[in-house]
Amino acid sequence: MIVTLTANPSHDRTVSLAGRLERGAVIRSESVISQAGGKGVNISRASVAAGIPSIAVLPAPDDDPFVHELLAAGIDCRPVTTVGDLRVNITISEPDGTTTKLNSPGPTVTPEVLAALTESLQHRAGQADWVVLAGSLPPGAPVSWYAELVAALQDHGARIAVDTSDAPLRALVDGLEHGAPHLMKPNGEELASFTGGDPNTLESDPLAAARAAGTLVDRGVEAVLATLGPHGAVLVTAEGAWHATPPETVVVSTVGAGDSSLFGYLLGDLRAQGPDQRLALAVAYGSAAAGLPGTTIPQPHQVRPELVSVRRLDITPGG
Repeated sequence: MIVTLTANPSHDRTVSLAGRLERGAVIRSESVISQAGGKGVNISRASVAAGIPSIAVLPAPDDDPFVHELLAAGIDCRPVTTVGDLRVNITISEPDGTTTKLNSPGPTVTPEVLAALTESLQHRAGQADWVVLAGSLPPGAPVSWYAELVAALQDHGARIAVDTSDAPLRALVDGLEHGAPHLMKPNGEELASFTGGDPNTLESDPLAAARAAGTLVDRGVEAVLATLGPHGAVLVTAEGAWHATPPETVVVSTVGAGDSSLFGYLLGDLRAQGPDQRLALAVAYGSAAAGLPGTTIPQPHQVRPELVSVRRLDITPGG
């Protein structure tokens, strides 16, 4: 089972345009898709679609339409009551796959809500294979909260995966000596934020990205899955490093592709697959998601890991 935390859930609205986005112009959209979203929620959606039990933990009023939508979709949603309307995130999608995101901050959480979320995760971790902490933090949460959660969950049975960015990611990295997650999923820009590397180089050079990811493994993280957009992804563990090249994909929307990649890796792990197969499944899920509109999560029959090419990397000095 996979338990997910979406600390700052959102109503995701994707506006698809017929042409390029032009500032200051009046533009007619082709379609608008609205979905209950957030990184953890997306992973729970993918999990349920693949037949893997999942529980989605999140702060929300019990009667919020967000909660009802997830329950109607067959997702076991366990909201922790909070006050305030959930945020609305808007994605503007252009025909060439370019996406522009407008993310609102979300309601402020109290220390009591954070404590209740922590307790909810601890209560369910004993029956889970993985607990996934994903996305941005809401206003009111300290930037160190994910780092604190990793430490609080370490003795509760499940392995821990974290996918976040900006200040919460830096706080997590700064606190690895006190508690390292089993899996981290940065992208090239996020790798650069704490290694000091060039984001464009890390995004386009798998060997450079793998070496940067290796610094996290050296500090106690079991596995680092670094997604590199059109350049695929790299996986680094104590056993070695691998790079996967995605199949040719007509990109419709990249929103949710990273979440799908993370789920693909977890699915491969639950199937006891080797690291190269886990990476191939991660990239296959991410590529399938990129070819779908909005934050649509791919169904298993849309995922083609056999089309992903994986090679081993030598990240030793001079390798």
